[in-house]
Amino acid sequence: MATDSSTPDASRPQIVWHDHVVSRGEREKLLGQRGCVVWFTGLSGCGKSTIANALDQQLFQAGVKSYLLDGDNIRHGLCAPATVLAEEYGQELAQRFGLGFAPEDREENIRRIGSVAQLFAAAGLITLTAFVSPYRRDRLRVREWLQAQGRITDFVEVFVDTPLAICEQRDPKGLYQKARAGLIPHFTGISDPYEAPEAPEIRLAAGDGRTPRELAAEVFHYLRENKFLLGEKPPSEASPSPGIDNGE
Repeated sequence: MATDSSTPDASRPQIVWHDHVVSRGEREKLLGQRGCVVWFTGLSGCGKSTIANALDQQLFQAGVKSYLLDGDNIRHGLCAPATVLAEEYGQELAQRFGLGFAPEDREENIRRIGSVAQLFAAAGLITLTAFVSPYRRDRLRVREWLQAQGRITDFVEVFVDTPLAICEQRDPKGLYQKARAGLIPHFTGISDPYEAPEAPEIRLAAGDGRTPRELAAEVFHYLRENKFLLGEKPPSEASPSPGIDNGE
């Protein structure tokens, strides 16, 4: 029997995009910059969070509006594990929406972050993300989503290319030691693969002796040269950035 097309179908919610009165271009003109997502990816301990924090500081001191979404911090709320959610929302919701570190959980983790980062970029912010994000497919999906919603230049992939041996030597959180002992399943680089970017916008050869501050300056230079930082302060107005340690 034919169904009435006007009858709401609970299995197919009616989702309609609502356009804003204030456009992205108008926001960017007010801020004096072009929004984008600078996506730091690399092994645990490679230095991506430290470099991203150094870049965030350099942008702030230059008068650029930026924000850093960090992989560890985001796991306390938006992408919290079931054990955290259960305390507040109960086991049923926690098991449905909580994220662990299995491949399917990592996929959803990156999907959520990509969606949030896209909103930040559309607001005109230089949005920094620091996530292992080990799978090329997931990073490509974020790139394609950002480009479909905005501009072809909205996704800037930064591969923090630190050799596994150096990451293990640093091991600031003791995670590699636990993974080698079999105490942490699905650990990238040990029991799960890391798929390195094939054509990132920026490859940082971390582990070559340069400081996080120097590596961050390389990304800052890219943003400046590609006209993302239209209204930055002249160098004389920006205070020098203090050194930052090599951990993550």
